[in-house]
Amino acid sequence: MYTPILATLGYIISSDRRQTLLVHRNRRQNDQHLGKYNGLGGKMEPGEDIYQCLVREIYEEAGVICEKAVLRGTINWTGFGPHGEDWFGFIFRIDAFTGQAKASNIEGDLAWVDIALLDTLPMWEGDKFFLPLVFDDDPRAFHGYMPYRNETPLSWHYTRI
Repeated sequence: MYTPILATLGYIISSDRRQTLLVHRNRRQNDQHLGKYNGLGGKMEPGEDIYQCLVREIYEEAGVICEKAVLRGTINWTGFGPHGEDWFGFIFRIDAFTGQAKASNIEGDLAWVDIALLDTLPMWEGDKFFLPLVFDDDPRAFHGYMPYRNETPLSWHYTRI
């Protein structure tokens, strides 16, 4: 039976569109993401839609309010969780926000990173496949499938509509 964990992943973009806010997951020793840079977001809760989830998670993790968010795509990550759980992620780019981003949260330090340098950071190997699609100028959303085994992506396929 396929019962994925539904989640958001948001990439806040700077006003000059050159940087994005990431969390460096360096706080919890038992964190599956320890040492990696990641976008902001998390699991959808009962009683909220996916956009409400994004807004809540961005506020909790960065302390800013989403003013304009664009759904850039979805990804089906089978076998991604620490015990092989399946995840289904809604990937957003946050083009406008209000407030001042926190310096850190319970998961790690927050940092504005040059988009052109994302592929040089320690992150999930699979992120490097879809991140260019988050920041490109193609207005179409992407919908991808990226199966994982032992914390490694096995393949990557996507369509754009």
